[in-house]
Amino acid sequence: MSNTTNFDLIVVGAGIVGLAHAYTAAQRGLKVCVVEKDAACIGASIRNFGFVTVTGQGAGDTWRRARRAREIWGEVAPQAGIDVIHRGLYLTAFRPKALTVLEEFMGTAMAEGCELLNVDEAARRAPVLQLDGAQAVLYSPHEARVESRTAIGLLARWLAKAKGVSFRFGEQVLEVATPRVRTSRARLHAERVAVCTNIELGGLFAERLAPHQLRLCQLHMLRVRPPEGFRLPGSVMADLSLVRYLGYSELPAARALRAQLEAEEGESLANGIHLIVVQSADGSLVVGDSHHYGPVVEPFADTRVDDLILRHMQEALKLPHYTVTQRWVGTYPSSPVTDCLIDAPDAATRLVIVTSGTGASTAFGIAEEVFAGW
Repeated sequence: MSNTTNFDLIVVGAGIVGLAHAYTAAQRGLKVCVVEKDAACIGASIRNFGFVTVTGQGAGDTWRRARRAREIWGEVAPQAGIDVIHRGLYLTAFRPKALTVLEEFMGTAMAEGCELLNVDEAARRAPVLQLDGAQAVLYSPHEARVESRTAIGLLARWLAKAKGVSFRFGEQVLEVATPRVRTSRARLHAERVAVCTNIELGGLFAERLAPHQLRLCQLHMLRVRPPEGFRLPGSVMADLSLVRYLGYSELPAARALRAQLEAEEGESLANGIHLIVVQSADGSLVVGDSHHYGPVVEPFADTRVDDLILRHMQEALKLPHYTVTQRWVGTYPSSPVTDCLIDAPDAATRLVIVTSGTGASTAFGIAEEVFAGW
């Protein structure tokens, strides 16, 4: 840990949002320090899919930020030693009403570069997809998958080594009154401060967060060992994603699909389930997820939710057998009105919280916008 206490920018939080701000500042030649209360990042940024998602993000700011973030990931990942394990997205429409949603989506600007594959072509490109009864498959080339558990640490180490960013791990920020930042170990100074503290809604600037009606979202995740040699061609989704991701769910055709899914998959919708499957370098699959909301989230995970997720996985993939090797939960802040909260307590301070679980997909784009307006 450096003894230096004076910086151009202090970032509070070493998750992907904080690291994106550190990277963006360092690219501008600023002297940066990141302060993280834990000894390493252990929050939402390492518990997710590592899925940089563009297609299906909400129209406007979120989709635009995701496109830019995907470009930056493409630049940063090879420099930081972060492997892009696979690319692209295959979203299978099993119901005719799901196909109608995809056809409507293909008529939007957000479908640029995407293809709506017939079943035969999808089977040729992605033979592991279970396509019995399927209507069509949306293919997007824009997505990328990294191993979030290791990518965040690799990104932090690269920022320190290549960009000169200082890190203070295991140090709680107690007060921010820019240019002064008081931590559990030191008094630091910076011309600007970016507070990126994710789920700590009762911590720094709690009074600024209170009017925004933020709540916490907990999600179930699993790691699955498939048969030897099983390879995904890209990330996988299915019908339930079309009523979850705003880029699809806000289309007029999605209303009829939601009504059908409420009748046929009411328990899954009640648990906020939609299927995402990605693959790790060791061949294992990361599978999820669900969404449960409240002012606090219980530490107890209901295995019934996991069973539902695994059933959707089996419906989407040709998996004759598999073994669940890990289960965990993630938590992130959620807003009913925005995907990202950017607040300015004063001219030198920014409070930045991704409120939609899209941090890996949008953080680099968000950070550029923050600095453009700062």
